[in-house]
Amino acid sequence: MRSQHVFKALADPTRRDILRMLRKRALTAGEIGEAFPMTKGSLSHHFNILKEADLVRCERNGQFQLYSLNTTVVEDVMSLLAEVLGERGRKKK
Repeated sequence: MRSQHVFKALADPTRRDILRMLRKRALTAGEIGEAFPMTKGSLSHHFNILKEADLVRCERNGQFQLYSLNTTVVEDVMSLLAEVLGERGRKKK
């Protein structure tokens, strides 16, 4: 996991919203796009950053792009944050 890409991806509220949507199930780009008032180009930019961070997987299903959460990387990020926050808490004591 390249943490700089992950934290860049997580820094944006739209990308965090996309990840929240994908927690429930895989969605097409169109289904995700319906939730956001932005152009397809802007949405594509967000998808590319999420893919670069390896937080989402994308596979073609006919004419649709199907996005799903990459749970392995998400679990790694959660572990990293727990480690960082745990160390911070120990230093304050």
